[in-house]
Amino acid sequence: MNSFAGLTRANVLAGEIEQQILDRDFKPGELIGTIDSLRERSGFARSTVAEAIRLLADRGLAEIRPGRGGGLFATAAGPMVKIRHTLLAVTDAPSSVAEAVAVREALEVLIDVDAAGHRTPTDIADITKLLTKLKSAAAKGTTQFLLANWDLHERIALISPNQTASALYLSMTRFVRDHAVAATHDDAPESASRWLHIRVETHEQLVDAIVAGDVAATRSAVDKHAGLLHT
Repeated sequence: MNSFAGLTRANVLAGEIEQQILDRDFKPGELIGTIDSLRERSGFARSTVAEAIRLLADRGLAEIRPGRGGGLFATAAGPMVKIRHTLLAVTDAPSSVAEAVAVREALEVLIDVDAAGHRTPTDIADITKLLTKLKSAAAKGTTQFLLANWDLHERIALISPNQTASALYLSMTRFVRDHAVAATHDDAPESASRWLHIRVETHEQLVDAIVAGDVAATRSAVDKHAGLLHT
């Protein structure tokens, strides 16, 4: 495994295991490994592996089970925020995260209508590219979709000439991102797939309306977006 500038070996190892968990290589309750097996796989010292395990446990991504048959297990036991049909796992302050999401939603129509009225060719190229990224992310699961969704909406927010609204919107989005570690869908897999498909379509309509500079269509797309959040 390679190290990265500014990161300890434990940070690097914890980051690699975290990415595997978020990519769903490990399911909640599934054994990730013992200290000895992780040491053998990584090539790191036992103390480094132990520190990486502590970091993962602090992030709510894994838990240590002692005794025979124990080890490091993937978990979704961290704080959770119920956002409609999506469970957003957060590192802490779940109530504050839910409040940040609500503020962000309240600003959505102002941010998006501003974007439709002030987008430039550069803005259009950027949000079109991010929409393509969002479509690809949807095929990988809810967590990846939400990350791409935030990227798209943050870029749209930068178009608005209303610096106060844009700054508040970006602040709320980044607060959620800073505290989130994963997201899961609480319905059956086929329902999750439909959930993602509908939301991709809605974001396509939103981006198309902004690109066209069509304020009425943008408002309609935002209304649909908000309606989906409440179903």
